[in-house]
Amino acid sequence: MGLITRLLALLSGGSVRWDTLLALLQARLDSPQGNPGLHGRPKAGFDRAMDALNRLPRPFMALGILALLGAAMIDPVWFSARMDALAQIPEPLWWLIGAVVSLFFGARFQTVGQQFTREIVGSLIPADPVPDPVTPRVAATGPDARLTQAAEAPGGNPALAAWLQTLT
Repeated sequence: MGLITRLLALLSGGSVRWDTLLALLQARLDSPQGNPGLHGRPKAGFDRAMDALNRLPRPFMALGILALLGAAMIDPVWFSARMDALAQIPEPLWWLIGAVVSLFFGARFQTVGQQFTREIVGSLIPADPVPDPVTPRVAATGPDARLTQAAEAPGGNPALAAWLQTLT
C-alpha cells in the first residue's frame, strides 16, 4: 500500500489525498458485513452466459492454432486444401467478419468496464448518506393537488414582518 500511495502521490504531484482514498476503499473491502457495492446483486442468466462466452475466444484461438499445427503435420494435403479455400474468401468479407466480431466483443468489454467503474464508485459512496440539517425538508404530499399547492405557496414570514416594522 505504501508503494502505491507514493507512486500515486508522485504522479499527481501530491495534490490528491490518495492515502485517504485507498484507506477508505480498503476499509470498505475489509468490512465484516461485506461490501454490497462491489458484490452487488446477482447477475441475470444472460449476463452470466455472455461473461462465460467472453472467456472462450482466447483459449479457443490458442487451441485452434495448436490443432491447425497438428492437422498440418498429420495430413498436409487436407490442410493445404482448407487453406486454399480460406484464401478464396474475398477481402471485404474478412473486413466485415472482423468488424462484427470486434464490435460485439468491444461492446461487451465496454459494458463490463463501465459496470465495474459503477461498482467501485458505489462502494466509495456511503450507502445511506447523512441528511443535511441545514436544508429544509418538505413532506411528501402525494396525489393531493390542494395539499401540494398549499405546501409550495409562499407563506408569511413573521421575522421579516417584524424587521420591516422596526425600519418604519
